[in-house]
Amino acid sequence: MSIKISTPKMKTINIQGKNINISAKLKWDKGFATRYTSRFNSAQNFVDKEFLNYCSKLVPFKTGKLMESGTLGTVIGSGEIKYTVPYAKRQYYKGRANGQRGRLWGERAKSAHGEDIRRGAGKKLKGRG
Repeated sequence: MSIKISTPKMKTINIQGKNINISAKLKWDKGFATRYTSRFNSAQNFVDKEFLNYCSKLVPFKTGKLMESGTLGTVIGSGEIKYTVPYAKRQYYKGRANGQRGRLWGERAKSAHGEDIRRGAGKKLKGRG
């Protein structure tokens, strides 16, 4: 799934009240939709990849199937991370810790690296990086 931005050709907004009469015309930059659709999609791809990367260091690891299911179950750019093995939910909420690996890996990744991911996505939105 990707984000599609559409821009109206011309939109006039009128606001009328007792002592007020406002009219505003909204005119979009012709290249806005093309430029920013690409940037939003790039930022979402970045967020998904980085989040999975940070989580991979925190996901419980016995056979590697749980971590692998996150990579295989996620469509990069969809904004939705999915761990698809049947025991993923149980491990997420009730699993045992082994070093830094253990339950609530998504929350812990977000807490530790959320700001880094946000900054990186911001650069993508600005057309840098």
